[in-house]
Amino acid sequence: MLNKILIANRGEIACRIIKTCKSLGIGTVAVYSTADKNSLHAKQADQAIWIGEAEPSQSYLAVKKIINAAKETGAEAIHPGYGFVAENADFARSVESEGIVFIGPAPDTIRLMGDKVKAKHLAKECGVPLVPGISDLEKLDEFLKEHGFPILIKAAAGGGGRGMRKVYRVEDLEHALRGAEREAKAFFKDGTLFIEKLIEDARHVEVQIFGDGKGDAFHIFDRDCTAQRKHQKVIEEAPAPIPKSISKAIRQSAVKLAKKARYRNAGTVEFLLAPDGSFYFMEVNSRLQVEHPVTEEISGVDLVELQIKAAEGVPFRELKSQIPKKERGTAIELRICAESPSKDFASQTGKIWVFDIGTEHDSIRIDTGIEEGSIISHYYDSLVAKVIARGSTRQKAIERAVKALDEFHICGIETNIPFLREILNSGEFLKGIHHINFSESLLPNCARREEYSSLAAIAFVLSNFKPDHTDIWDRAFGWKVYAGKITALLQIDAEEKNIELEQTRPNAFIAKVNGEEFEINEIRLLSTNNWL
Repeated sequence: MLNKILIANRGEIACRIIKTCKSLGIGTVAVYSTADKNSLHAKQADQAIWIGEAEPSQSYLAVKKIINAAKETGAEAIHPGYGFVAENADFARSVESEGIVFIGPAPDTIRLMGDKVKAKHLAKECGVPLVPGISDLEKLDEFLKEHGFPILIKAAAGGGGRGMRKVYRVEDLEHALRGAEREAKAFFKDGTLFIEKLIEDARHVEVQIFGDGKGDAFHIFDRDCTAQRKHQKVIEEAPAPIPKSISKAIRQSAVKLAKKARYRNAGTVEFLLAPDGSFYFMEVNSRLQVEHPVTEEISGVDLVELQIKAAEGVPFRELKSQIPKKERGTAIELRICAESPSKDFASQTGKIWVFDIGTEHDSIRIDTGIEEGSIISHYYDSLVAKVIARGSTRQKAIERAVKALDEFHICGIETNIPFLREILNSGEFLKGIHHINFSESLLPNCARREEYSSLAAIAFVLSNFKPDHTDIWDRAFGWKVYAGKITALLQIDAEEKNIELEQTRPNAFIAKVNGEEFEINEIRLLSTNNWL
């Protein structure tokens, strides 16, 4: 039985792990950087230890500092969460060499799976289908003669879309190779690349695996992570909305690979699913995934608890017996990020003035490490929160996800919520026929929505402006109900914009800009100056 666990992470995942630890009666230790001294995860833990300055290399990537914090506080185990040191084999080995339990895969497994080329060799030994590819770039001409374009350049030590380039023409090949190598060196300190045939219009399907480290393993269903932007996931769902025969084959392949690797604890095997039903191994993520909540929601299993129990030595057959034979409904996760879809998803920074996440209940779950007053800095990932909706059917889950977004109010920074709405409301997503490139085709709609929202806000302010310049609000607004309809004709440079706003509920409107209708789900007064 573990009595105290140090969480070697921050933000949402640190809070998530703390929640399970508390339910198990296990003490928690948070580590935090200077930028995170007032963070939610540091407040929620039983103990919090400062480990360095804001730069990740000085704090959340500082192996010795993290291990020293564990020793100083008497933590018996370390949970790495995801990101930072989660897939650092040297960190896992250092933890275990100090007599501290590492809650995750064995160091050698992390190293093996972290090398994408070696992981593919293992998959080939298992008979798991692979996308045609090469790791010896000297054979590139020969590969292109056989398979042709398009191709995908990938970093051997990579992930998250870094060091990845699509190439459709030979004229672009050299530039793409140089760019991928440069990015791989910058992010992973390893410029090794490999080439694969690009599977167009594919889906991204993955399987949650769990192993005993001795050759036995099981799956906890699958997930679909096809809705992406810039090779990074934004909406995930479980189970994957694919034919049962394909799902069964993919799950069996994942378990076969996990057994061959003598995989320990939780992990994910990722696949590409081609339009013709063929599927291909991509990689293994030897950690807990960001999207693990959708698996928890359809299985009723707390994956963090399962990880901890496995680390405590609970018999594997007992852990396996907790997994249901069948999924319960569908769950969808929305990643709310501080980024601007209309500016190529550039990260946004600032202070959170309003953070109203609505009401959690049996069908809606919110995982976050943010609260009102939190600062979103440029040092870390842009993830603000995860909204998880569950329904008896996929349609019910989508409807609840849309409603949850409508009730999620955040002010102070720009987020990708409009982009998430566009995906959820798109015909392709609703029918479950989307592919990994479809989401970015919705960006023009987001840009137009952003422009119209700005115009609507201008119209609202101008319609309430008092000529005495002492108060820009004609009547109380912000946290109070504003009733009525606003019409305005604005001229922006040489272009006229006819705007109508009609309230649907407190702080929410239906807006029409030159006859095109859309919703404004949140408009509030944060601060004012006497101006104009």
